[in-house]
Amino acid sequence: MLILGVDTSGKNGSIALVRCEAESVQPLEVVPLQGGTFSAQLIPQIAVLLSQHDLTKRDVDAFAVVSGPGSFTGLRVGLAAIKALAEILQKPIAAVSLLEVIAFEASLAAHFSRNGDEGAPLLAAFARSGREFLVALDAGRNEVFVREYKSGPKFPSAVSESLLTLDELAEHARKSRESIFTPDESVMQNLSSRSGTSDALNVIRVDRPNAVSVARLGYRKILAGQTVSPEQLDATYVRRADAEIKQPNRTPA
Repeated sequence: MLILGVDTSGKNGSIALVRCEAESVQPLEVVPLQGGTFSAQLIPQIAVLLSQHDLTKRDVDAFAVVSGPGSFTGLRVGLAAIKALAEILQKPIAAVSLLEVIAFEASLAAHFSRNGDEGAPLLAAFARSGREFLVALDAGRNEVFVREYKSGPKFPSAVSESLLTLDELAEHARKSRESIFTPDESVMQNLSSRSGTSDALNVIRVDRPNAVSVARLGYRKILAGQTVSPEQLDATYVRRADAEIKQPNRTPA
């Protein structure tokens, strides 16, 4: 199965062609996309990528795309492109959360020996330990997208998902004693400034996944029948609960 993976959720993005067969996942190539120009780059870069491997768009068997959380404009560009391609080609789509991709990569690192950034072995250890941990992404305006995970026999399962201020995340991590894994330097720095001497936060930097990781998780979802039609594909955003939004006198971070 040839999968085209797409991530346009962040300041920068990527596309990748990945050949998936049984337990074998072989990246053919990953191409970075420069932030701010996704709408001009995406379709031409996909065409170039396919051409370089003597392929056409009809050789693609399925699509995997990040549907959130992230930049509103960036997500819309990526999703619109995949909607159009999947509708024309009548091929399945796997929509994935970037938070989910980070946790999924941790589960793979827990089962296979892999070289990576400093935080990867620690995240892998949490993924197989049965303990709960947090994955956080910068949401801007002193807020973070957060998913709480509990490791399972094969893959971590999401316990909760929320949009928190940095102060709220720090308070939650202190109370729960859960480690925070993030690919964002801004989150690292902001949380470090909120760490006290007696209750220091355990914040660990991991690599931000690229489109290869998106395709890898997408393949698992496709095998499990977890696909969406072009009409169903839409951006997913992590929002505060209505009760929290309506709270009066909420102090911003």
